[in-house]
Amino acid sequence: MTTQHPAQPDRGPALRLLSLGAGVQSTTVLLLACEGEIPRFDYALFADTGWEPRAVYAHLERLRAHAAKAGIPVRRVTAGDIRADALNPKHRFVSMPLHTLNPDGSRGLARRQCTSEYKINPLKKAARELLGYPHPRPVPKGVYAEQAIGISTDEIGRAKDSGLRFLRNVFPLLDLGFDRTACVDYLTEHGFAATVKSACVGCPFHGNTGWRWIRDHDPDGWAEAVAFDHAIRNGHPRATTHGQPLRGQYYLHRSCVPLDQADLDPPTRQRHLNLATTHEDDDTDGCSPWSCRSGTPAPDTEERAA
Repeated sequence: MTTQHPAQPDRGPALRLLSLGAGVQSTTVLLLACEGEIPRFDYALFADTGWEPRAVYAHLERLRAHAAKAGIPVRRVTAGDIRADALNPKHRFVSMPLHTLNPDGSRGLARRQCTSEYKINPLKKAARELLGYPHPRPVPKGVYAEQAIGISTDEIGRAKDSGLRFLRNVFPLLDLGFDRTACVDYLTEHGFAATVKSACVGCPFHGNTGWRWIRDHDPDGWAEAVAFDHAIRNGHPRATTHGQPLRGQYYLHRSCVPLDQADLDPPTRQRHLNLATTHEDDDTDGCSPWSCRSGTPAPDTEERAA
């Protein structure tokens, strides 16, 4: 006769974490915690790719000071500088979703793993270390961190589980019924109306709205993006130096023309009818960890959720 052991009761999270992208939604979640409208976080973790707009880094420092008053430490976690790594011939290939122009004139999109490498993995590592079980130590069953993700009701399709036994995603904005407009209103009421969208300066998912903002508000970032766009035209420098055949040319802008030559003007009504050439649509799904279109890589066996 087999003895059935009762399931262990859920003792609650050992830690409450916030995945802080420093954009509109995650900033709202942090402020809600600072105001005591949702449970306080033990840590807010900012996964830094090293290539955010200057305004985002300035905003992050202001958030750090504001959250400290509520006893919430804001920490940066990082896997490196994505721009420097992508241009380093000695570094392994950084899989960014670059737009490709193939020899036959067709277009495509390069593989995307940058969210996993530069956001998800550093957050997983930090969660393990904060729980007291750095890799490769297994996290005991029943021990987990609760991780808040800034997904608003207009983005509900992006809400995903972490897929990890020791990290459980929760979505405070969904629980409160906040859409993006409600977030903007909340930020305005609390003195953070100038919060900008958080995304890598050179993210190929920018639409013209995003590229115009960088060009007009972050001239240093724009110069970096233009230089990067030219540098990656023939692929990763490591592949080039090793004589690997070029399958096409790579671009940051969806039109597959050099960024500094791309038409970024707002569409007139007539131009708006031709969305294939205006590229005015913005990167509405962004690259928030565990909620990007590429999904989450399979975790190690001992980390998988039951």
